[in-house]
Formats: sequence, structure tokens, C-alpha cells
Amino acid sequence: MKIKDAVVLVTGANRGLGLAFTRELLARGARKIYAGARDPATIVQPGVQPLRLDVTNANDLAAAVELASDVTLVINNAGIAQLGGFLGADSEEVTRRIFETNFFAMLGMSKAFAPILKANGGGALLNVLSVASWINRSNMAAYAASKAAAWSLTNSLRNELLNQQTQVMALHMGFVDTDLARDFDAPKTSAEDIVKRALDGLEAGLDEVLADDITLKVKQGMTAARPSYLPQVS
Repeated sequence: MKIKDAVVLVTGANRGLGLAFTRELLARGARKIYAGARDPATIVQPGVQPLRLDVTNANDLAAAVELASDVTLVINNAGIAQLGGFLGADSEEVTRRIFETNFFAMLGMSKAFAPILKANGGGALLNVLSVASWINRSNMAAYAASKAAAWSLTNSLRNELLNQQTQVMALHMGFVDTDLARDFDAPKTSAEDIVKRALDGLEAGLDEVLADDITLKVKQGMTAARPSYLPQVS
């Protein structure tokens, strides 16, 4: 998938990683960028086309499909998180809400735009996941579970869309220096670096990009004698 002259839709494009995606896409010569956000007035990046798109809203999705019928790349970036474990008093409510955005909306976007990508030559889906796809330390239990489900969704879509020649790429990373991670005292990678590595991987035809050191370490540890997804005891 080449970025130059591509027509791209980015969800959650008004800030953080989504905003960084729009900027890097412009720098790489994308022909058109639809910048999706619940409130299109929050899209401030010049050179993009604001698009009202609450990814959990079926009417917004239907309107986006009508408007953005020329899309060749969909970046499923929109996501939410909340602190807490599964034994918290409100865990069922929190988990349902997070899954609506992080899993079901990604599924809905992918289903809606798969025929458009096919009609436009195949194109690509880039799904923003997380190192939390593989590990769950319980401080963000519902978020991690939603990303694990989204990873499985991405792996299935890669097989289902193979015959229409749609590239499906998963992006995994740890904490990114954005609003979503502002309350965490942990090493963070800049959104700009993550996006550059993601788009480099997409253009190289990769299925998966591990965009920082912690993600590489966790993935390598999946087959260790005590795998990285289990509690690490000294």
C-alpha cells in the first residue's frame, strides 16, 4: 500500500495519534484525507476534510460511507480507555462501553468500508491496537480485553479480505505521549514516531508493526518458559 495519492479515512483524527496520522499522511503525499471526529469542528489540521463520525453511531457511519466512497485506506484509530479491574463495582458497564468503541466500532467500520476498498482496487485497513492485546495487568482490564478482541478481529479480517487483495495491518505499541496516556507515569513514545513506523510498515506490506521497545520485548516473551502474559515473579 502506497501513501502517495491514497485517499484515507482516519477515525479519531482530532487529537493524539489520529492527528499525528493526518499530518504524516499529508507529508507523504496522500491525495485526500477524511478526518473523522464526533465533532468535526474539533478538526483543526489544514489540508484535510473534516467528517462527522462517531464510530459508535450507525447513522454517522452510513453517512461516512456515502461521502467517502473513494477511500483506499481506512485507519481505525478511534479508541477509549478507563482505569480499573474486572472486579470493580462498575466493571460490566465499563467493559461494554469500551468494547462498543474499541471492538464493535472497528468491526462496523471494517464491514462498511470493505466493499469500498474492493471497488477501489483493494487498498488497506490499518487497525490501531496495543501491547495490551497480549498482556493484561488489570489496571486497565477492559481496555486490554477490548484490544485482545480487536487483535483477533484483525487477524480474521486479514484472512477474509485476502481474496479482494486488501492489506490488513495491526499496529501494536505501548504508552504513547497523548492525552489518553497522560495519567500514566511510564516511558512513552511520541505519536509522531509511532505513526512513521506504522506507515513505513504499511508501505512495506507488513501484516503487523511492533512500534516500540516494550512491544518487541513482550511479543518475544510470549514463548518464554514463563510467558510475558503471565505475572512475572522474581
